[in-house]
Amino acid sequence: MYVTLYVTNQDRALRFYTEQLGLEKRIDFPGPDRRFLTVGVPGTPVEIILWSHPAAAGQPAEPGATSGPVILESDDLRADFKVFRDRGVTFDQPEPEDYGFGVRIETTDRDGNRISLRERSRADRANG
Repeated sequence: MYVTLYVTNQDRALRFYTEQLGLEKRIDFPGPDRRFLTVGVPGTPVEIILWSHPAAAGQPAEPGATSGPVILESDDLRADFKVFRDRGVTFDQPEPEDYGFGVRIETTDRDGNRISLRERSRADRANG
């Protein structure tokens, strides 16, 4: 249960995802070819691989290397937004916006990976 994000600097990415977004470091293994580094939301099994982007090693990027957004769910997005903003996270809009299924806002890491922060509506949470 992994999601891969390509990053150009694993240490910088690790600081962003742990210190600014509050994820926890899970695996940090210096493999023979590349460092295998993962983070995850505390209490969940899904891990995000912060994989060294081939361009950082002077190699061309693989076709389709840019991923879709990673979606992180919150029970109180407006409160979490304030915490993240105070930690230096910059967002695409000044405040979270309401949409058909709840509340959302997006940010990007320094490598351009999109992070979508969402809070499902109460009705949607009750249904599943």
